[in-house]
Amino acid sequence: MQHVNLSHWTERVDLAAAFRWTARLKMHESVANHFSLAINDDGTRFLMNPNQMHFSRIKASDLIVVDANDPDTLQGPNAPDPTAWGLHGGIHRHVPHARCAMHVHSIFATVLASLADSRLPPIDQNCCTFFNRYVIDDSYGGLAFEDEGARCAALFTDPKKRVMIMSNHGVLVIGDTVADTFNRMYYFERAAETYIRALQTGQALRVLPDEIAEKTAQELESYPEQDARHLAELKAILDSEASDYAA
Repeated sequence: MQHVNLSHWTERVDLAAAFRWTARLKMHESVANHFSLAINDDGTRFLMNPNQMHFSRIKASDLIVVDANDPDTLQGPNAPDPTAWGLHGGIHRHVPHARCAMHVHSIFATVLASLADSRLPPIDQNCCTFFNRYVIDDSYGGLAFEDEGARCAALFTDPKKRVMIMSNHGVLVIGDTVADTFNRMYYFERAAETYIRALQTGQALRVLPDEIAEKTAQELESYPEQDARHLAELKAILDSEASDYAA
């Protein structure tokens, strides 16, 4: 049941479901990593997970509201994690098309980010999804406090590129909605896993031609409602299990 004093309830429920499912997929990391969702027109006010709360316990009512332009954000009992403020504040302050941002240290994306060559070649359909649609940050500068967050945000210059492979760190995914962003994060981890496991065979890779990779990426981008239906199915499973994510 909706909490009467909490706005943006539908968005809260979607974001809480994304946290729960990310934990179930073991793409989370202890009480670290953060998701955020803009709730005003310019994107500078956003929902985010509370400081040091495990993804598997987060409920819709737990999400905090953060103002990227409020200098007092890091004060008070409900202050966000300082690195979450740095990275997500930077994204929502400087990248208006990033309505939602999800940052994780998932295993295969992080392995990819740890390679000297962090490119993801189009070796299968999932990898094609990201053909020419990611940016590689190859200048890791330490924990994502405010300066580091601003530096990362400045790399999202091409609206078509909505995944940042954060070298020596993890992955940052942006999108229009929770469903769009979660779906992209999910498939990027799947694509990274396929690539890493293919490398482990030691055999030559079957890399698709650029024109086929681009054609496939465009076809997947226009595939109707796949992201929304993906999230709706995950919420249906949680509901059938009597999960309290939507409380």
